[in-house]
Amino acid sequence: MAGGLWVPMSVRAATSAVVMGAFLAAWSAGAGAAAPETRAADDFPVASDVRLGGDETQTRLVVDLSAKIDIRAFTLANPYRVVIDMPQVTFALPPKIGEKGKGLVKAFRFGLVMQGGSRMVIDLARPAKIERAFVLDAANDQPARLVLDLATTDREAFMRTIALNNRAPERVLRKYEPADVEVKTNGDPRPLVVIDPGHGGIDAGTRLAPSDHPEKAIVLEFSLLLRDKLEKAGKYRVVMTRTDDSFVALADRVSIAREHKAALFISIHADALQRGEGEAQGATIYTLSETASDAAAARLAEAENRADVIAGLDLSAEPNDVADILIDLAKRETKTFSVQFARVLAGELKNAAKLHKEPLKSAGFAVLKAPDIPSVLIELGYVTNRQDLKSMTSEAWRVRTGDAVVQAIDSYFTARTAGRASGRN
Repeated sequence: MAGGLWVPMSVRAATSAVVMGAFLAAWSAGAGAAAPETRAADDFPVASDVRLGGDETQTRLVVDLSAKIDIRAFTLANPYRVVIDMPQVTFALPPKIGEKGKGLVKAFRFGLVMQGGSRMVIDLARPAKIERAFVLDAANDQPARLVLDLATTDREAFMRTIALNNRAPERVLRKYEPADVEVKTNGDPRPLVVIDPGHGGIDAGTRLAPSDHPEKAIVLEFSLLLRDKLEKAGKYRVVMTRTDDSFVALADRVSIAREHKAALFISIHADALQRGEGEAQGATIYTLSETASDAAAARLAEAENRADVIAGLDLSAEPNDVADILIDLAKRETKTFSVQFARVLAGELKNAAKLHKEPLKSAGFAVLKAPDIPSVLIELGYVTNRQDLKSMTSEAWRVRTGDAVVQAIDSYFTARTAGRASGRN
């Protein structure tokens, strides 16, 4: 598929690293299956039901499966979580399942984290230990079953378990490498634009979106259309951080842009409002600021920056490069160009889509922190607003809005070229 390939998630903290390859190799060999990336979706094991039982001292989670699979379970802290990694599974589960828990389980979620690998993340109500985690064969007219038994424990014991598990050298997934996204430059002078569809895989985006139109699907569909329009225009090289329903860590999204020396980074999302928070409608364009433009922007940035936690990653061991990033961002050029593009984009979008009453905002979004790349985050609209949702899921709206974004990109780079020609930065 032109314009970029799937990018595997980055897991730099050992506590969140699990070798999926061993699972996949064993599973494929045992089943005589082809490599995961070549298999049809219907060939993957299917999870058809999930049940919770027990109380606040002992809780059992059971998942019905169409075939036995290999799993690995481990715990993460801050917040307390249990993560179960497995080969790729098709989750045919009822909508909204997992939003309410029982006993030691506060909630759970599931989805794809990489091609060939799926994950369940269980949010715990309090510290708990994994007593058993296994998969039973199908027998006596019963399906194969994944069983997780949890028992209450204290924080000290919970953290000790994590510390011991951290010493396991095999728990390392390779991080994103530049070769994962191939871009043939061949001396091509055209600007490179990175399009970043938010969320993906296990991270569906806001839970307030309807189950038949999750945020991750809305933004991917729009991003693919935007990519196609940019490539058809012939003026730009284009890379996408994801082209399918896969999870990509926040740091990887930024790394993709920096490694390929992007001239512009555009992250695509959709907003939501909790019931009782009032009504809002229209698109909003965000640029980076460590001081949010308002409380709503701050809350949104905090929610978006939790993507890695949602996907069961623990980045507590990440090097703290925030200070360096902020120093780099002090270079006014990058900030200025980001704001310039945001303003041009707002001017174009107002003729194609409804804008929020305050269409230009700023906050500390992690994906906007590339210090040397002008970056914006577009919230296409509110999934909690009926008219916005209707628009975002309309082909005509996507085409019209995509054209406006392309026009804004054209205007932005035309101005940049003119500025350089006249000797201005």
